[in-house]
Amino acid sequence: MKTKRALVRRPGKSFSSCISDHPERDTVDLTRAREQHRKYVSVLRDLGLDIIELAPLDSHADSCFVEDTVVVHGDRCVICNLKLPSRQGEESTVGRVLEDFLDCIWMKPPATLEGGDVIHLDDRLICGISKRTNQLGAAKLEDWLKVPIERVVDPSLFHLKGKATFLGNNTMVISEDYAQNPHFSDFSLVVVSRDESYATNTLTIGDTVLMPEGFVNTKSRITELGFDVIELELTEFEKCQGSLTCLSIMF
Repeated sequence: MKTKRALVRRPGKSFSSCISDHPERDTVDLTRAREQHRKYVSVLRDLGLDIIELAPLDSHADSCFVEDTVVVHGDRCVICNLKLPSRQGEESTVGRVLEDFLDCIWMKPPATLEGGDVIHLDDRLICGISKRTNQLGAAKLEDWLKVPIERVVDPSLFHLKGKATFLGNNTMVISEDYAQNPHFSDFSLVVVSRDESYATNTLTIGDTVLMPEGFVNTKSRITELGFDVIELELTEFEKCQGSLTCLSIMF
């Protein structure tokens, strides 16, 4: 199913209290974050997507990272059970909106799942079993979406999409420390060096790849593959351990 829409939510008033151990976490600038988010949404609109913009959720600092709240595949979606108590509740308004478009189920504990752990391929999904997603969550996802799911088990993992994202054309952008992972051995790999690790998280829409700005080597590698590249300033989201894909739900 071709992507037609992007659901987004701009950062709320409590954004600077985001869950993060980034060394610059205490310097988060809400005004700058909102401007960066506005430009992100503008680019999605320019690329032809219809935008569904939810009201800010001021009571939840991480609520702009909407990707974690659901996983969509085809005409079905799973409304996730988020592991961390401080994030529980973010999924409620997202789920109610998506129920107007998709056939959804609501995941119940003890299953946990976050969309940042799920890589979408043409014929299957790859799901990280991580700090936030457990085996039961992956099993419920597979059962409802009716699609094969490979599991990458790494208890130290924050989100799988922080280690790898799919460009299309059987090509994966992947962090240096995951380049030898057997789950990715059949892909052509754009290996991102440790000094550019934040550039591992990319978002492909058609023939255009969105990526964070300032990572010259990774941008060059992706451009050489024939993609148009749009760079976006994401400094405030990086401080909150969020990235490009975290900021939208595509369906």
